[in-house]
Amino acid sequence: MGNYHNYLGIMKCWMLNLELGLVLTDKELHSLDRYYQILKEENSKYNLTRIIEEEEVYLKHFYDSLLVLKEQNVFDNATLIDVGSGAGFPGLVLKIAYPNMYVTLLEPTKKRCDFLNKIIEELSLQKIEVVNKRAEEYILDKRESYDFVVARAVANMNILSELTIPFAKIGGKFLAMKGQNYHDECQEIGDSIHKLGGKITKIHQYELPENAGKRVVIEIEKVEKTPIIYPRSF
Repeated sequence: MGNYHNYLGIMKCWMLNLELGLVLTDKELHSLDRYYQILKEENSKYNLTRIIEEEEVYLKHFYDSLLVLKEQNVFDNATLIDVGSGAGFPGLVLKIAYPNMYVTLLEPTKKRCDFLNKIIEELSLQKIEVVNKRAEEYILDKRESYDFVVARAVANMNILSELTIPFAKIGGKFLAMKGQNYHDECQEIGDSIHKLGGKITKIHQYELPENAGKRVVIEIEKVEKTPIIYPRSF
């Protein structure tokens, strides 16, 4: 039975290749499979996710995570920070799929940081670090340092933009992963994104396979430096 479930997970990864245009190596496929196995084993200990069935994890966590860079030019040695990484979605999944990226997983909860480090050690991942800090603290060291800033279901856009855009380099991107109600959040933010030095350039809409739901990636380009007063403490 275990082999069957492992096989199912790997087949879901091959589906990612077809739908997303990614070519995952055998090593990357097995890394995702091992990631899932550890997530399943450790979930109750670390309180990571309510979604734990293998097929749902592949669709709603792994596949969903990979959508965030689908339309982006991911070059060698690009830098990415995942703000509020949680169980590693999307940052840790992206690291597996794009091994040449430098990835920072920013997570304020110590237990979740322990889980992330466990996965990194188990998979022998390089060019990746886990930082146990809040965004308001870490920005003091890493303002305008990253090519890509990503966040998934961390907060409403008015707060989320302020916590994330300051991390992006000029010309870099903040990619916000949202659900179907993104219209309301985009209306709420008004001119605040411009004050932070950002500009909404595209809104990418996706359907997950097997009618698993709709996803939206709001693409914000960093066009000017963020005033030093941001982010404020929330």
